[in-house]
Amino acid sequence: MADSNPLLSELNSVESEPPVLHHKHLPSLDSRIERFIGDFGWAQFLQASLVSFSWFFDAQQTFITVFTDAQPTWHCTQLNDPHNSCNSASNVCQLPQNSWAWDRPRHTSTISEWALECSPSLVQGMPTSAFFMGCLIGGLALATLADTSLGRKNMLFLTCLVMSLSTFLTAFSSNIWIYSILRFITGFGRATIGTSALVLSTELVGRRWRGQVGVIGFFCFTLGFLSLPAIAYTQRAHSWRTLYFWTSIPTFLYCIMVHFLVRESPRWLFVQGRKEEAIATLKHMAPINGTTTKTALTSSFFSNLSFEQETRNVDLYSAIKVLVKRRWAFRRLSAVMAIGFGVGMVYYGMPLALGSLDFNLYLSVTFNALSEIPASLITVVFIDKVNRKTSVLVFTSLSGVCSIMSVLKGIHPIWTTIQIVFELVSFFSACSAFGVFLIFTIELFPTCVRNSAVSLVRQAVVLGGVFSPMLAAAGRVNGRFLSYGVFGVVVGVFGLFVVCLPETRGRGICDTMDEEEYKQRDSCLYNAVASDV
Repeated sequence: MADSNPLLSELNSVESEPPVLHHKHLPSLDSRIERFIGDFGWAQFLQASLVSFSWFFDAQQTFITVFTDAQPTWHCTQLNDPHNSCNSASNVCQLPQNSWAWDRPRHTSTISEWALECSPSLVQGMPTSAFFMGCLIGGLALATLADTSLGRKNMLFLTCLVMSLSTFLTAFSSNIWIYSILRFITGFGRATIGTSALVLSTELVGRRWRGQVGVIGFFCFTLGFLSLPAIAYTQRAHSWRTLYFWTSIPTFLYCIMVHFLVRESPRWLFVQGRKEEAIATLKHMAPINGTTTKTALTSSFFSNLSFEQETRNVDLYSAIKVLVKRRWAFRRLSAVMAIGFGVGMVYYGMPLALGSLDFNLYLSVTFNALSEIPASLITVVFIDKVNRKTSVLVFTSLSGVCSIMSVLKGIHPIWTTIQIVFELVSFFSACSAFGVFLIFTIELFPTCVRNSAVSLVRQAVVLGGVFSPMLAAAGRVNGRFLSYGVFGVVVGVFGLFVVCLPETRGRGICDTMDEEEYKQRDSCLYNAVASDV
């Protein structure tokens, strides 16, 4: 009776294979899971969508200081006084306190509420820098927890919870120092949200839909980015604290949904040897049809499943050690981290530098956020049609060229508009490169170290973001080339590292380091034979 079921036949064939056969000759875990649950179903779609929605709240906290820490506008209050030198070109720090006033109430920005308008740029930018430093340190400290002890789901839940609580407490900050500390904690908490969500959502589906599912998170990030100018505009007359309050409550409610509704990755559960939980997840997602039923997925069928568990019973940072130990893995990791640094500098830097433009701040942020939508659409449409290496190279080069072009000065007044167009094209290209680049990184590393590798790459992206506020501030004072010009040079040069990476389009993902290494060797052998022929 068991032999009449294709699922049981496959499992029996796996269990009956001689143990002397090497791991590479066994059906991969990737192919078995796809056989059980199919490429894509409604259960997988709902799970992936719920997981990816964490990017919505991630985007809000990433760019919220664009509005809460904005430099407020001001006006002169003694226009008829002949001894008053106040005018629109004056420096408020050199004017008498009673000769000027803020256009809006003092509590609308941290700059005006805490009288930071004459403070050094380092102090004014401290909250943003603290946030990115928290992201960097948090990403390094939590890099491998999702691959080892916690798993993807628990990591996503805990990081979202920390981010929501610290965001809520930020609304009660009494000075710039407490504010910066809480922003650091928020950055520390959100450091692995995007990584855990991206890896978990893509591990729930088959290879055919992996790229499309990964892009769901990018859409959610765009929606979160777009929600900021809308919320900020409606609350423009209220305290900056309301932005933190109204973004923390929905995040906390989302944490509750993740805890009760999201399933752990069955691939990670198998790698950890937790077969019972993996089977329960597969049964939840498996389609009901004539050949494969949920009742067929029982523990006995997996009792003798041969699978190499490379990350069990080892220390916390074993995944990083494995990545550094294998030469091919270290070469890939170095290249993708270099690319991530260049992309991150543009991706985070351009929105932070929008205050130096002559456009309305709300519209500028909205236009940049809207440019992420076509970037995500392009990723969805072309992710299975264009090589990863070609896409990343083209987008990083285009971003670099347009970023440099945006600092060039022209005589005709229309050149100001053209500069804005170049800025938007550069940001759009960086967003497109970021989307393809993350999918590319997922496919370059096996399941046992995938979350750690993606986390390290995202920290390289954040490291680029750490330098962005300083460059944006320098560009406002000493000319745009120190911001947009440097952004363009860095992303263009570091994007060239993609030529060092193998192409991954259309291939299956591996689950162990050995499996990935065997696949690489087989590919090299095939290419060598083909060239000889």
